[in-house]
Amino acid sequence: MLYDHTQEAAAFITKASGRGAEIGIVLGTGMGNLREDIDVEAVIPYRDIPHFPVSTVKSHAGELLIGQIGDRKVVAMAGRFHYYEGYTMQQVTFPIRVMKALGVKRLFLSNAAGSVNERMHVGDLVFLTDHINLMPDNPLRGPNDERFGPRFPDLLHTYDKKMVARALRMAHDLGYRAHEGVYAALPGPNLETPAEYHYLHTIGADLVGMSTVPEVLVARHMEIPVFVASIVSNQCYPIDQLGETTLEDVIRAVEHAEPRLRVVIHNLITEG
Repeated sequence: MLYDHTQEAAAFITKASGRGAEIGIVLGTGMGNLREDIDVEAVIPYRDIPHFPVSTVKSHAGELLIGQIGDRKVVAMAGRFHYYEGYTMQQVTFPIRVMKALGVKRLFLSNAAGSVNERMHVGDLVFLTDHINLMPDNPLRGPNDERFGPRFPDLLHTYDKKMVARALRMAHDLGYRAHEGVYAALPGPNLETPAEYHYLHTIGADLVGMSTVPEVLVARHMEIPVFVASIVSNQCYPIDQLGETTLEDVIRAVEHAEPRLRVVIHNLITEG
Protein backbone atom coordinates (compact mmCIF):
# COMPACT_ATOMS: atom_id res chain seq x y z
CA MET A 1 0.00 0.00 0.00
CA LEU A 2 2.83 2.43 0.82
CA TYR A 3 4.35 1.94 -2.61
CA ASP A 4 0.99 2.54 -4.32
CA HIS A 5 0.36 5.67 -2.24
CA THR A 6 3.82 6.93 -3.19
CA GLN A 7 3.09 6.46 -6.87
CA GLU A 8 -0.31 8.17 -6.58
CA ALA A 9 1.22 11.21 -4.86
CA ALA A 10 4.04 11.43 -7.41
CA ALA A 11 1.58 11.17 -10.31
CA PHE A 12 -0.52 14.00 -8.83
CA ILE A 13 2.55 16.24 -8.40
CA THR A 14 3.80 15.49 -11.91
CA LYS A 15 0.39 16.33 -13.39
CA ALA A 16 0.04 19.51 -11.32
CA SER A 17 3.56 20.76 -12.09
CA GLY A 18 4.19 19.19 -15.49
CA ARG A 19 7.57 17.82 -14.46
CA GLY A 20 9.66 15.66 -12.17
CA ALA A 21 12.88 16.61 -10.37
CA GLU A 22 16.49 15.56 -9.92
CA ILE A 23 17.28 17.39 -6.66
CA GLY A 24 15.22 17.10 -3.47
CA ILE A 25 15.39 19.74 -0.72
CA VAL A 26 13.87 19.83 2.77
CA LEU A 27 13.76 23.28 4.39
CA GLY A 28 13.97 23.07 8.18
CA THR A 29 12.80 25.38 10.96
CA GLY A 30 13.26 29.05 10.11
CA MET A 31 14.78 28.32 6.70
CA GLY A 32 11.84 29.25 4.48
CA ASN A 33 13.82 32.04 2.81
CA LEU A 34 15.85 29.40 0.98
CA ARG A 35 12.88 29.24 -1.37
CA GLU A 36 14.05 32.59 -2.78
CA ASP A 37 16.90 30.75 -4.51
CA ILE A 38 14.41 28.59 -6.41
CA ASP A 39 12.91 29.72 -9.71
CA VAL A 40 9.49 28.40 -8.63
CA GLU A 41 7.22 27.08 -11.35
CA ALA A 42 4.54 25.43 -9.19
CA VAL A 43 3.46 25.62 -5.54
CA ILE A 44 1.35 22.72 -4.26
CA PRO A 45 -0.10 22.83 -0.72
CA TYR A 46 0.51 19.61 1.17
CA ARG A 47 -3.20 19.28 1.87
CA ASP A 48 -3.85 18.87 -1.87
CA ILE A 49 -1.41 15.99 -2.39
CA PRO A 50 -2.87 12.48 -1.97
CA HIS A 51 -1.73 10.76 1.24
CA PHE A 52 0.50 13.69 2.33
CA PRO A 53 0.42 14.72 6.00
CA VAL A 54 0.00 18.42 6.86
CA SER A 55 2.64 20.23 8.91
CA THR A 56 1.41 21.62 12.25
CA VAL A 57 4.54 23.64 13.14
CA LYS A 58 3.94 27.38 12.70
CA SER A 59 7.39 28.05 11.24
CA HIS A 60 6.78 25.52 8.44
CA ALA A 61 4.81 26.74 5.41
CA GLY A 62 3.42 23.35 4.35
CA GLU A 63 3.99 23.68 0.61
CA LEU A 64 5.80 21.71 -2.05
CA LEU A 65 7.82 23.89 -4.42
CA ILE A 66 8.65 22.74 -7.94
CA GLY A 67 11.17 24.66 -10.02
CA GLN A 68 14.84 25.14 -10.78
CA ILE A 69 18.07 26.26 -9.16
CA GLY A 70 20.35 27.13 -12.04
CA ASP A 71 19.74 24.39 -14.58
CA ARG A 72 18.88 21.76 -11.96
CA LYS A 73 15.27 20.66 -11.56
CA VAL A 74 14.31 20.70 -7.90
CA VAL A 75 11.45 19.76 -5.61
CA ALA A 76 11.55 21.43 -2.19
CA MET A 77 9.56 20.90 0.96
CA ALA A 78 8.81 24.24 2.64
CA GLY A 79 8.29 22.58 6.01
CA ARG A 80 8.82 18.99 7.11
CA PHE A 81 6.93 16.59 9.37
CA HIS A 82 8.04 15.50 12.83
CA TYR A 83 7.39 12.42 14.91
CA TYR A 84 6.33 14.62 17.84
CA GLU A 85 3.40 15.95 15.80
CA GLY A 86 1.79 12.55 16.21
CA TYR A 87 2.57 11.08 12.82
CA THR A 88 3.96 7.60 12.25
CA MET A 89 7.50 7.32 10.97
CA GLN A 90 6.08 6.19 7.62
CA GLN A 91 4.09 9.44 7.41
CA VAL A 92 7.06 11.55 8.48
CA THR A 93 9.20 10.11 5.69
CA PHE A 94 6.51 9.71 3.03
CA PRO A 95 7.63 12.82 1.10
CA ILE A 96 11.14 11.39 0.70
CA ARG A 97 9.61 8.28 -0.88
CA VAL A 98 7.63 10.54 -3.20
CA MET A 99 10.76 12.49 -4.16
CA LYS A 100 12.38 9.24 -5.27
CA ALA A 101 9.33 8.49 -7.41
CA LEU A 102 9.66 11.97 -8.96
CA GLY A 103 13.19 11.10 -10.09
CA VAL A 104 15.28 12.72 -7.34
CA LYS A 105 18.93 11.61 -7.47
CA ARG A 106 20.33 13.68 -4.57
CA LEU A 107 18.79 14.95 -1.34
CA PHE A 108 19.64 18.14 0.56
CA LEU A 109 18.29 18.40 4.12
CA SER A 110 18.51 21.32 6.53
CA ASN A 111 17.66 21.70 10.19
CA ALA A 112 18.08 23.81 13.29
CA ALA A 113 19.96 22.02 16.06
CA GLY A 114 21.28 22.53 19.55
CA SER A 115 25.02 22.26 20.08
CA VAL A 116 26.44 19.84 22.64
CA ASN A 117 29.97 20.66 21.47
CA GLU A 118 31.49 23.75 23.10
CA ARG A 119 33.34 24.57 19.85
CA MET A 120 30.09 24.90 17.86
CA HIS A 121 28.36 28.18 18.57
CA VAL A 122 24.97 29.72 17.77
CA GLY A 123 24.87 30.64 14.08
CA ASP A 124 27.59 28.18 13.01
CA LEU A 125 27.02 25.87 10.05
CA VAL A 126 27.55 22.15 10.65
CA PHE A 127 27.63 19.60 7.84
CA LEU A 128 26.74 16.11 9.02
CA THR A 129 29.07 13.16 8.63
CA ASP A 130 27.12 10.75 10.86
CA HIS A 131 24.21 10.43 13.27
CA ILE A 132 23.11 8.76 16.49
CA ASN A 133 19.51 7.59 16.27
CA LEU A 134 17.69 7.81 19.61
CA MET A 135 14.20 7.91 18.13
CA PRO A 136 11.71 5.38 19.59
CA ASP A 137 10.68 4.08 16.16
CA ASN A 138 12.24 3.49 12.76
CA PRO A 139 10.62 4.21 9.36
CA LEU A 140 12.05 0.93 8.02
CA ARG A 141 10.31 -1.14 10.68
CA GLY A 142 7.68 -3.57 9.39
CA PRO A 143 7.39 -5.51 6.14
CA ASN A 144 10.02 -4.48 3.59
CA ASP A 145 9.05 -3.64 0.02
CA GLU A 146 12.01 -4.54 -2.20
CA ARG A 147 10.80 -1.97 -4.74
CA PHE A 148 12.07 0.66 -2.32
CA GLY A 149 15.24 -1.02 -1.13
CA PRO A 150 16.81 -3.94 0.77
CA ARG A 151 15.65 -5.34 4.10
CA PHE A 152 18.92 -4.46 5.86
CA PRO A 153 20.45 -1.31 4.34
CA ASP A 154 24.05 -0.63 5.35
CA LEU A 155 24.68 2.83 6.84
CA LEU A 156 28.46 3.03 6.44
CA HIS A 157 28.30 5.51 3.55
CA THR A 158 25.07 7.27 4.49
CA TYR A 159 26.36 10.85 4.32
CA ASP A 160 28.03 12.17 1.18
CA LYS A 161 31.58 12.80 2.41
CA LYS A 162 32.67 14.50 -0.84
CA MET A 163 29.82 16.98 -0.56
CA VAL A 164 30.74 17.67 3.07
CA ALA A 165 34.35 18.36 2.07
CA ARG A 166 33.25 20.71 -0.71
CA ALA A 167 30.84 22.51 1.62
CA LEU A 168 33.53 22.99 4.28
CA ARG A 169 36.03 24.36 1.76
CA MET A 170 33.42 26.69 0.33
CA ALA A 171 32.26 27.96 3.73
CA HIS A 172 35.80 28.54 4.98
CA ASP A 173 36.77 30.33 1.75
CA LEU A 174 33.80 32.66 2.32
CA GLY A 175 34.83 33.28 5.92
CA TYR A 176 31.91 31.39 7.49
CA ARG A 177 32.22 29.47 10.75
CA ALA A 178 31.57 25.87 9.68
CA HIS A 179 32.27 22.38 10.98
CA GLU A 180 31.56 18.74 10.27
CA GLY A 181 29.70 16.87 12.98
CA VAL A 182 27.47 14.12 14.36
CA TYR A 183 23.74 14.71 14.91
CA ALA A 184 21.74 12.95 17.63
CA ALA A 185 18.02 12.60 16.96
CA LEU A 186 15.49 12.54 19.81
CA PRO A 187 11.69 12.52 19.49
CA GLY A 188 10.83 15.84 21.23
CA PRO A 189 8.85 18.03 21.46
CA ASN A 190 10.43 19.00 24.79
CA LEU A 191 14.03 20.14 24.79
CA GLU A 192 16.45 17.93 26.64
CA THR A 193 17.45 18.06 30.31
CA PRO A 194 20.96 19.07 31.41
CA ALA A 195 21.70 15.43 32.18
CA GLU A 196 20.59 14.43 28.68
CA TYR A 197 22.78 17.12 27.10
CA HIS A 198 25.72 15.80 29.12
CA TYR A 199 24.92 12.25 27.99
CA LEU A 200 24.74 13.29 24.33
CA HIS A 201 28.08 15.06 24.58
CA THR A 202 29.59 11.99 26.26
CA ILE A 203 28.44 9.53 23.59
CA GLY A 204 29.94 11.57 20.76
CA ALA A 205 27.18 13.84 19.48
CA ASP A 206 27.93 17.40 18.36
CA LEU A 207 24.32 18.40 17.73
CA VAL A 208 20.87 17.41 18.94
CA GLY A 209 17.54 17.80 17.16
CA MET A 210 14.10 16.31 16.56
CA SER A 211 14.15 15.57 12.83
CA THR A 212 16.30 14.59 9.85
CA VAL A 213 17.45 11.08 10.80
CA PRO A 214 14.19 9.33 9.77
CA GLU A 215 14.42 11.09 6.40
CA VAL A 216 18.06 10.09 6.05
CA LEU A 217 17.26 6.44 6.81
CA VAL A 218 14.60 6.31 4.11
CA ALA A 219 16.85 8.08 1.60
CA ARG A 220 19.62 5.59 2.32
CA HIS A 221 17.14 2.73 1.98
CA MET A 222 16.44 3.97 -1.56
CA GLU A 223 20.15 4.71 -2.28
CA ILE A 224 19.72 8.48 -2.58
CA PRO A 225 22.96 10.35 -1.71
CA VAL A 226 22.35 12.72 1.21
CA PHE A 227 23.81 16.07 2.25
CA VAL A 228 22.66 17.54 5.58
CA ALA A 229 23.37 21.05 6.83
CA SER A 230 22.52 22.20 10.35
CA ILE A 231 22.45 25.71 11.76
CA VAL A 232 23.29 25.85 15.46
CA SER A 233 20.27 27.48 17.04
CA ASN A 234 21.13 27.22 20.73
CA GLN A 235 24.06 26.30 22.94
CA CYS A 236 23.48 23.21 25.12
CA TYR A 237 27.01 22.66 26.40
CA PRO A 238 28.88 23.33 28.70
CA ILE A 239 26.10 22.56 31.15
CA ASP A 240 26.98 25.39 33.56
CA GLN A 241 26.29 27.91 30.78
CA LEU A 242 22.79 26.65 29.92
CA GLY A 243 19.89 29.07 29.59
CA GLU A 244 16.25 28.59 28.66
CA THR A 245 15.47 28.39 24.94
CA THR A 246 12.22 29.31 23.17
CA LEU A 247 11.04 28.63 19.61
CA GLU A 248 11.41 32.34 18.94
CA ASP A 249 15.07 32.14 20.01
CA VAL A 250 15.63 29.26 17.61
CA ILE A 251 13.97 30.98 14.67
CA ARG A 252 15.83 34.23 15.31
CA ALA A 253 19.21 32.47 15.40
CA VAL A 254 18.49 30.47 12.27
CA GLU A 255 17.18 33.42 10.28
CA HIS A 256 20.38 35.32 11.07
CA ALA A 257 22.58 32.49 9.76
CA GLU A 258 20.33 31.38 6.90
CA PRO A 259 21.87 33.62 4.20
CA ARG A 260 25.21 31.85 4.67
CA LEU A 261 23.60 28.43 4.34
CA ARG A 262 21.74 29.59 1.23
CA VAL A 263 25.01 30.45 -0.47
CA VAL A 264 26.54 27.05 0.31
CA ILE A 265 23.54 24.98 -0.78
CA HIS A 266 22.96 27.07 -3.92
CA ASN A 267 26.57 26.60 -4.99
CA LEU A 268 26.62 22.89 -4.21
CA ILE A 269 23.51 22.36 -6.36
CA THR A 270 24.50 24.55 -9.31
CA GLU A 271 28.06 23.25 -9.44
CA GLY A 272 26.77 19.66 -9.58
